[in-house]
Formats: sequence, structure tokens, C-alpha cells
Amino acid sequence: ERERERAAARMVLYLVGLGLGDENDITARGLAVVKTCKRIVLESYTSILPGIEKARLEEVYGKPVEIAYREKVEEGIEEVIEEAREENVAFLVIGDPFGATTHTDLYLRALKMGVKVDVVHNASIMNACGACGLQLYRFGETVSIVFFTETWRHGDSFYDKILRNNGGKQEGGLHTLCLLDIKVHELDFDEMIQTGKPVYMPPTFMKASLAASQLLEIEERRQDGACSPDRPAIALARVGAEDQVIVSGSLERLSKDDVDERLGAPLHSLIVCGELHDLEREFFEHFHIDKDKEN
Repeated sequence: ERERERAAARMVLYLVGLGLGDENDITARGLAVVKTCKRIVLESYTSILPGIEKARLEEVYGKPVEIAYREKVEEGIEEVIEEAREENVAFLVIGDPFGATTHTDLYLRALKMGVKVDVVHNASIMNACGACGLQLYRFGETVSIVFFTETWRHGDSFYDKILRNNGGKQEGGLHTLCLLDIKVHELDFDEMIQTGKPVYMPPTFMKASLAASQLLEIEERRQDGACSPDRPAIALARVGAEDQVIVSGSLERLSKDDVDERLGAPLHSLIVCGELHDLEREFFEHFHIDKDKEN
């Protein structure tokens, strides 16, 4: 029994960041850790690796990978933590493990259950967004923009945070990184009523132009200046991947459909700019979506 307790004390729940690009972006330490784990769980609720199949991850790790959707992460995660008492378990996270409050909650739950937790960090959109040329120390609070629906169009909480960041002014304000809504493994309740079985809707990813349009819709109603049509903004797609795309323009310009054609496949992000310093403005002009037309 004592030996069993000593063995359990050596077992760890690893929170491993996978970075942003593809299956090869895991760190050397992260890969070494994964190879020691009996169970590997990939969280696919807060983010995804676009176009990366589970089989490719399993090929790199040499072990099966279990996908954890929203239900598992929010309601069934204790079972994963409990297993880490007996065996090393890896909980894989797109980006960095502390890039979402979901994972902070997991960390605290494990500690309260007396399970040892170790974190392997990696690149996250929170710092990789610096690829657009804006200085990271000049960002305010990050916000999440969710899909409006036909009956719900007044969710202003993210607008309020943008307003706090930039003050509704062009001068002196902070930039705001906007993380855009994704819907993966969401139940289709209408189909469930008809079939009596769980039916899941196709994955949906918010595009940058829709995010810009929703902000402009709120601005038209609020008129506080946080997201005025001429507010400088930057749209990013697949940051960290070899085919990442960055375009800049006014918020109104980035609300047009051709922006999504330029950006391509998900995931998209949007930055609502505060005051641009000289170097930042130089980058802004470099990435301007209409630069080629102007030349």
C-alpha cells in the first residue's frame, strides 16, 4: 500500500500547450512528456488546430488521442483528473494552457483533488498576435465576440471592454484583441426533437468581417466611439501557421465580404486598435488590405 502511495505521488496531470501551427509545434519538452503518458486528451472546445486530423497527432505521439468536447471539459473532467492519481495523463491545449479560463479552472480542480499538475507552455494567440506589428504591452483586456442571433443582438459586454480599453478616442487608447466565436460539436435541438437522437451541427467559425459588422452594429446604437467606422483594425487568420494572413484597414473596411476571401480558412481574430505609434502605423500600412490598389 505504501509503495502504491509513493507511485501515485509521482503521477502527474500534464497540461501541455500545442502552439498554433500544426502537429509539429509542440515543444521538445511537451513531446517528451506526452510520450510518458498512458492517456492523452485533446481539448477541442475552446480552440482547434485547423485542418489537423487526430490521426496525424497520434502518428507524432505514437499513442491514441481522445477528443474532449464541451460536455467532457465542463462536466466530465473529474474522471480525467482522477486517472492522473494512477497514471500520467496529458491534457492537450491549443495555444498555451493558461490562454483560457477553462484550463485555469481545470488546474485548480486538480489541486483541490490532491493531484499533481505540471504545465508545459507554448505560443498562444495572446502573444503571437504581435506578428501584426502592434506592441504587446499596449494591449488592454482581451475580449471574446460571440455570434449574434435573430433574437439576441444586444450583448454589449465585449463592446464595453473595448470602450474601457480605448476610451472611445483615437489618441491614448489601448489595443483590443478580439477572440472570435467557434461552435464545435454543438447539439441541433430541432433535429433531436424530430429524430429522438443526439444530432450535432456542423462546426461554425466566426469570420473577421462578421465580427467587425457586429461591432459596427453596436456602435451605431451606442455612439460611444469605441468601434467607429473609421477606427483602425487588423484581421488575422491562422496565426502561427505557414499560411497565416494579416490585413489591416478601418473597421468598416474590414466588415466587407472580400476580407474573408483574403483571409481564407479559420481561425480568424480581430484587433480593434487604440492609438498607433509611428512603428505600429508603419506595420499597419504594410498590411493594409488596399495597399496594392493604392500603388
